[in-house]
Amino acid sequence: MVFLSRLMKGLMPSPVNRIHSDSMVNCPACGTQIVEGASFCSRCGRPALPQQTSAQSGLWYQNYYRIRKKVIAIANQYWIEDAKEGVLGFARQKIIRIKENIPVFTDESMKQEIFRIQQDQVMDMWGTFSVVDSATGACVGKIRREALSSGVYKDQYQLLDHTGRQVGRVAERAGRGLARKYLPGGNLVPEKVVVEFYGKEVAEIKQQFKIIGDIWEVDCSRVPPQFDRRTLLASMLLMGMIERDRK
Repeated sequence: MVFLSRLMKGLMPSPVNRIHSDSMVNCPACGTQIVEGASFCSRCGRPALPQQTSAQSGLWYQNYYRIRKKVIAIANQYWIEDAKEGVLGFARQKIIRIKENIPVFTDESMKQEIFRIQQDQVMDMWGTFSVVDSATGACVGKIRREALSSGVYKDQYQLLDHTGRQVGRVAERAGRGLARKYLPGGNLVPEKVVVEFYGKEVAEIKQQFKIIGDIWEVDCSRVPPQFDRRTLLASMLLMGMIERDRK
């Protein structure tokens, strides 16, 4: 009996093994499991996204978000909301600015900043924006505007990780982009923006049709779970605040 008990105990996974298994994540490109601490996928070579911790599993790793514009306001102001229309954040764009620095607060009182979208360089007027966590000062991701396509026929941004490596992009569908930019009343055409990671379409940002106001929504259920959604939300805010003002 003692021998059998020891044998069964040896066959059972140890707590260390269970923790190690739980700490593994899947490659966003091919789905292969990536061991904790690895920088690249062993199968396809794609860079590993930062692993999700229990603290990260809340606000900025949900599957649905929307941003909603405050109608009666001098400056561009947007709420960030969850699936139940609960307020997760409030952003206000400065009227007079040398370079873009858009703080996002917990609510409309603007007492507590939770993250900000800041333009990296003054001379890079329509270039790269960092998404910075206000509590730690850490960059959680970056956005790079593709100036040529955004200025001519469709809005397009690259999604970058915190090191500046491109992991995806958001791009307006070309037909709608041309209609919005050049047809009379084109700004009333609802915008639809494709979200891609490593060349694969994983989501679509949809703008609701409204003559007054502005609402954008996105289903993130197929976005890599380790990707901080604040970078995606920042691209939505930039499209709402900057791109629409240029049309």
